[in-house]
Amino acid sequence: MFTKIKIWFQRPVVQFVALTVFYFAIMLALVYLYGYSGINQAKFIYNEF
Repeated sequence: MFTKIKIWFQRPVVQFVALTVFYFAIMLALVYLYGYSGINQAKFIYNEF
């Protein structure tokens, strides 16, 4: 069973699609986390001093 999956993942097209989905998920997570920083919020904790 695992040998069939291993052979399937060794195909170049499958590797390309899997890596593309993986990197796209990372980019979405980074954009999502960047949204928490806010545009009008202070970037530095001692900004008022």
